[in-house]
Amino acid sequence: MYIESTNLGEKREINWKGKIVTTGIFKFPVNEPLFLDVEEVKNDVICNREHHGGVDQAVYAYSIKHYDYFKQLYPDLDWEFGMFGENLTLSTLEETEVHVGDTYKVGETILEVTKPRQPCMKLGVRFNDMKVVKQFWNSTKSGVYFKVLQAGNVKKGDQFELLSSDKTQPTIADIYTKKRKEKS
Repeated sequence: MYIESTNLGEKREINWKGKIVTTGIFKFPVNEPLFLDVEEVKNDVICNREHHGGVDQAVYAYSIKHYDYFKQLYPDLDWEFGMFGENLTLSTLEETEVHVGDTYKVGETILEVTKPRQPCMKLGVRFNDMKVVKQFWNSTKSGVYFKVLQAGNVKKGDQFELLSSDKTQPTIADIYTKKRKEKS
């Protein structure tokens, strides 16, 4: 598993059905390394600190392989890495195999898996279609939030080297499925 793309976003105000929505979900690839800090990715905009950023959600990663699934559902979108609001687009990431607490060495950093992303309406704003929120929920393609144990730079091409894993811990998909059932 390696970094396919590093992505940053800027603050945007969108008129969504007559209501102004402020968001940082519009992320796009950048060519420079990202500095992953303890509570955030430097130079990335977080508009809602209640649900984004912080120690347990400092970095969001999403798999390039999941893009294929959603491209079939939304073939007319202008697809770029960062579409799901991720800071890191990874070559492969399988939520059914990644456990809470798994730690990785990536570039200058050490990252720990914390939890899945729970989609909100801003994903629908990004896709210009609220159906994507339910489709996202009904998959296990949630992506992964990481805690930054050692801050530093990461760049495109950096490998994820697994340092430790406890297979007795739940997978990200297990947690995501449980959350989905609780919301139903």
